[in-house]
Amino acid sequence: MLRGFGNFLLKELKELVRDPKILLGMIIVPLVMFPVLGGVINYAMQSAQEKAGKTAIIMVDNDGGYWAYNFTASLQKAGVKIFNESSIVLGNENITMLLSKYNATQILEIPRGFNDTINEYHSGYKVNITVRFYGVLLGPSTFEGISSSVIDALVNKFNREVAPDVLTVEKSAIIKGEVKRGVDPAMLSGLLMSQSIALPITIMILLTYSVQIAATSVAMEKEEKTLETLLTLPMDRLSILLGKLSGSIIVAAVGAVAYMVGYSYLLGSAMSGIPANINLDLAALGLTPSFYGYLLLSVSLFVTMLSALALAVITSAFAEDVRSAQSFVGYIYPLIFLPSFALIYLDINTLTLAMRILFYAIPFSHPIIASKAVIMGDYWTAALGIIYVSVFTMVVMYAASRFFATEKILTAKIKFKRIRIGQRKREEH
Repeated sequence: MLRGFGNFLLKELKELVRDPKILLGMIIVPLVMFPVLGGVINYAMQSAQEKAGKTAIIMVDNDGGYWAYNFTASLQKAGVKIFNESSIVLGNENITMLLSKYNATQILEIPRGFNDTINEYHSGYKVNITVRFYGVLLGPSTFEGISSSVIDALVNKFNREVAPDVLTVEKSAIIKGEVKRGVDPAMLSGLLMSQSIALPITIMILLTYSVQIAATSVAMEKEEKTLETLLTLPMDRLSILLGKLSGSIIVAAVGAVAYMVGYSYLLGSAMSGIPANINLDLAALGLTPSFYGYLLLSVSLFVTMLSALALAVITSAFAEDVRSAQSFVGYIYPLIFLPSFALIYLDINTLTLAMRILFYAIPFSHPIIASKAVIMGDYWTAALGIIYVSVFTMVVMYAASRFFATEKILTAKIKFKRIRIGQRKREEH
């Protein structure tokens, strides 16, 4: 039973290992890609820790008593940089003025009666007073709420040590310059983050399906020797190229929808255990894209997909068969996966100039950057990204069309020398 299976399996493994296309695309690339991704995540965590260690806050002391001074001193002792203000009524205009004046993103207000309330507690009365916290929502990011959490922890620490269960914190988020009272900025950022994860996954699925289908389509024509017949038909070769790209887009979109339906169900099941009282209406807060935002995002995704398909067609044209084509397009995957995963954890606006240039240079980053930008009302970032990716796509499409217009499409090959296992031993014998 299964006679010769072991020898045949060994033979297949040797063939696969000796094929440099498989070795590079399926082994070397992942070994490089995942350590780089790990480095990106580690960088994001270190940046968040540094940001938390440099927490700065505008302290508006409207009380001026001993306990208010003591409260401020406790935050300074913990390493929080304090900008002191007093006797200010915090309306929208004053909040905007203070944030601009100190270039800060957080305000903590000590109300009148703070000192008297704590003294009453120490005298045996059951009292309560509210400290108001205002935080600017910068965007959806995994580590966006860390500074807010640091302040929250320090307030709770002071509360426990000085006046247990006396202080409560009323949190408000500053969204696009408007104060949304009663909205926790850290919780809001986390909710935006959980919802924005779906888009990078969708983009990865769309682009992965697209490049695989486009590459396989061209390689299959070469492998089955039908490409020669196809190119002799009385039709423009650019029409052949566009037909292959369009078919790949349609099939990839259908597959992506099917995957996202399943993913949405999975995400809904995972979030069903979250208490209902923390649900936030993002549309009411102005944190859902407008019609113009959705239009920009759709155009960004479309031109990015066209660039990926054109790259896949050119790459697969150098393959001898379907297996080689699938190996070749594996070299494109790091350019898709790395930006998608990295921008889940990173806010591109907080990165160094060099890293921002790197991400902006990768065309597959722009749909994800655009998705976060349009939520915050930043349409220029999305529009400029579309212009860049469109230029990149036109260059690639032009190269692909020129390639299809010549007979090189039939003869082009990239040959790798096979790795010879045991060559020295055979030569010695």
